[in-house]
Amino acid sequence: MTLSGLIEQRVTIPAGVTASLDGAKVTVKGKKATLQRELSYPKINIRVEGDEVVVSSEFPRVREKAMVGTFAAHIANMVEGVTNGFEYEMKIVHSHFPIKTSVKGDKFVIENFLGERSPRKANILGDTKIQVKGNDVLVTGTDLEKVSQTAANIERATVIKGFDTRVFQDGIYITKKGKRVSP
Repeated sequence: MTLSGLIEQRVTIPAGVTASLDGAKVTVKGKKATLQRELSYPKINIRVEGDEVVVSSEFPRVREKAMVGTFAAHIANMVEGVTNGFEYEMKIVHSHFPIKTSVKGDKFVIENFLGERSPRKANILGDTKIQVKGNDVLVTGTDLEKVSQTAANIERATVIKGFDTRVFQDGIYITKKGKRVSP
């Protein structure tokens, strides 16, 4: 809302979740994890009021208005991550050579992609977990950015170069993304 040159957005903190500030570092603790993030920008104020985190700016310009919304969205994603988490569903598609996938440490290994001898690898970031069941890959975690980037790394590792992509549609593709449904 804009009153006398003030714009603010409020993020509600549900029961069982705590939010705290240490300078520009926002910490959100929940039943699944603890997430920390450095949120700093000139003329942007973040404060905790009861069960809400308030992101505000006085006399904002266009950039500050955008950053208020961005910071509020980051905090809301942190709250969602520590309560439910996020998941990406991916599908392994192959028509020429069967693809074998596995998780080795912090790498997702893709073997026999288009009959290649050397395996392709994708980085797994943070506390992200990967489950492979047949042709389905499930990427889950509490930090939305790390889960999203891990899924993108896997998809990017299977990009085909030098072949007609209309014929060779092999790869691992994101089919569904969103919040995890807690049991």
